[in-house]
This record gives sequence, structure tokens and C-alpha cells, in this order.
Amino acid sequence: QVQLVESGGGLVQAGGSLRLSCAASGRAFSSYTMGWFRQAPGKEREFAAAISWSAPNTNYADSVKGRFTISRDNAKNVVYLQMDRLKPEDTGVYYCAAKAYGGIRSSSPNYYGHWGQGAQVTVSS
Repeated sequence: QVQLVESGGGLVQAGGSLRLSCAASGRAFSSYTMGWFRQAPGKEREFAAAISWSAPNTNYADSVKGRFTISRDNAKNVVYLQMDRLKPEDTGVYYCAAKAYGGIRSSSPNYYGHWGQGAQVTVSS
């Protein structure tokens, strides 16, 4: 089992940057593929980025590619989402998710078995 806690959300102007962190507790963090999802008000939860448990392979949604960077520090049990050149449409609650020995190609929330409580990101125009 792994427990996930997000931090680093907040309010930022369009064009600005934020870095989200997701701290994991429990065993074998390095065996989990980690993902970031987001959910805007009235919309479904959507995939943003994922990073593999094995090699540092990553996958991004087209909407964030080139602006967001996912990374992980297995020594600290933390996964990050660096968000640059933010847009108002990036506003939403951002969730960290984990899948034991998972792949990085699935964009379905149902693929991931563990979730954090979410962190609010608001981008003003």
C-alpha cells in the first residue's frame, strides 16, 4: 500500500509557474508508476503526465506537453510536476496517483489504484 499527499498548489497569473509535490509513504515507492491527473469544475478527471517505476520514461497529455515536466526522487519518495507557462485552462484540482509496476501509456484514472486528496491550482488571466 502507498499513501499519497499533494502539496504546492496555489494561485498564479497566466504565464507563471508552479511546482506540485506528491509525497508517498508506505513500502516500495520505486516500484510504482506515478501519474498526475487534473479535474476542472464540472469536468471529468483527465490525465496530465506519468513517469515509470523502472527507467525514467515519461508520458504527457498533448495539452501540457512542452510546458509541464514530471520527475521523481525515489530516495525521498516524492514525485513532482513542474508547471510552466500556465494558462487559465490549467485551473483545477490536481491529483497524484500510483500504480504498482504500471505502464505509462494509460490515460484512464481507473488504471491507477492509489490517489492523493488533491491540490487546487488556479491560474488567473
